[in-house]
Amino acid sequence: MDVPERAAAVREHLSGALAGSGVEVEDVAILPAGKRRLVRVTVARELSGLPEGDDSSTVEPLSLDEVSEATRLVGAAMDDADLMGEAAYTLEVSSPGVGQPLHRWPQFRRNVGRLLRVTLVGGTEHEARLTAAPPEAVRLDPPLPDGPDPVPLDHIARAAVQVEFTRPSRKER
Repeated sequence: MDVPERAAAVREHLSGALAGSGVEVEDVAILPAGKRRLVRVTVARELSGLPEGDDSSTVEPLSLDEVSEATRLVGAAMDDADLMGEAAYTLEVSSPGVGQPLHRWPQFRRNVGRLLRVTLVGGTEHEARLTAAPPEAVRLDPPLPDGPDPVPLDHIARAAVQVEFTRPSRKER
């Protein structure tokens, strides 16, 4: 089994192990680390609890306790399955960092209310607050000067959350 197939198998197995916990697998990466392998699992808050049609409420990031519980569940699931074969591995479980690029709709949805730097497919950059994430699109404030509103995800080449030291309250937005 090659690395992408193994990562997909690990992701599928862990998704089942985390079902019902309020946490889901966002990404699995398997990297060489000397004689071992590093299995890096990124977990995030499940979106299934949001009301239907809600594309603009904020989603709380995972707490340290929730990441700790997810780590326990992931570790137990990895021990129960022989997904990594005989080779030794190190398991790392974390939530997405602020600098992690956003690629898929759930990542954008979890970051509603955050300031983003967005690079469009044509190369132009725009810094704006993500105010809503309807399916397969994003709504920005300020909106793109000459672009669609909402912006379809296939128009975005790269997007990343920007660090803010004084984030405006919901009332100020």
